[in-house]
Amino acid sequence: MGEYLKGKVAVVTGSGGGLGRSIAMAMAAEGAKVVVNDLGVEVDGTGGSKSVADKVVEEIKQRGGEAVANYDSVATMEGGEGIIKTAVDNFGKIDILVNCAGILRDRMLWNMTEEEWDGVIATHLKGHFACTKAAAILMRQQRSGRVINITSTSGLQGNAGQPNYGAAKAGVTGFTKSCALALGRYGVTVNAVAPAAATRMTATIPASRIRELAAARGHPIPDDVSDEDVLKMMAGDPDDVPPMMVYLAGDDAANINGQIFYARGGQISIYAPWTEAKTITKEGRWSIEELRETVPKTLAEGLVNPAPPEPPKE
Repeated sequence: MGEYLKGKVAVVTGSGGGLGRSIAMAMAAEGAKVVVNDLGVEVDGTGGSKSVADKVVEEIKQRGGEAVANYDSVATMEGGEGIIKTAVDNFGKIDILVNCAGILRDRMLWNMTEEEWDGVIATHLKGHFACTKAAAILMRQQRSGRVINITSTSGLQGNAGQPNYGAAKAGVTGFTKSCALALGRYGVTVNAVAPAAATRMTATIPASRIRELAAARGHPIPDDVSDEDVLKMMAGDPDDVPPMMVYLAGDDAANINGQIFYARGGQISIYAPWTEAKTITKEGRWSIEELRETVPKTLAEGLVNPAPPEPPKE
């Protein structure tokens, strides 16, 4: 057992399997007492069994760690409060919150139902809010804490067929920035990580969609690469991601706040989204005629349409 997080209490939502489980196990391995939260539902948020959280708790205990299970839904304010209360009731405090719970209900925009939209937004975006609000009240009082959110490249760069998920994860990025500014003065940091890891969620993404996304971003995958290898290229090992999460949860990362990271395999990157890349200025208001003349030569120069129109089908 390591000691980097010794004496800390961590809550990891959605930690009954996949990436969440890997994070919970890694936190416990470094000495943190862990609340393993999971509804036990399937990838789309239906069915399932609460026993998945119990199994992870048992794994942690077998390896000499301390953990308890929680089965509340992150998608309600009562659920978020209950999750944090589980930490306080069992371990006396809350030092670390990892918002990892999520579901997928992929559909092209024109086919997506209101229920598919609302379910994903509620679990990802409202789920981050419900848990973070409950944790922030206590962290602000104790003037210390770490919140680590899970975003996605679908939110940072977009992905066709995931308007609900992409919107939620982009919202998580804005939520992270806002919370970091509000809580930083109290010794609480809020960061986000976009992971690339093979989980039940990534397994639902067709290789054809990954090829389309890669081509749209200017990095087409050769046709001779098999679908199986395409999936391996997109998704790394879930155990590759937690070290960065553990680092951000510790005292060494006290001055890292409001940042967005990407973690895949041996690669860790820091994002600087929505920066001003180019600017044009003039005295007064731009006219339509001036914009038609100037924009193609300046702001739009070199831009590539990520989804250019296809020729009409005969």
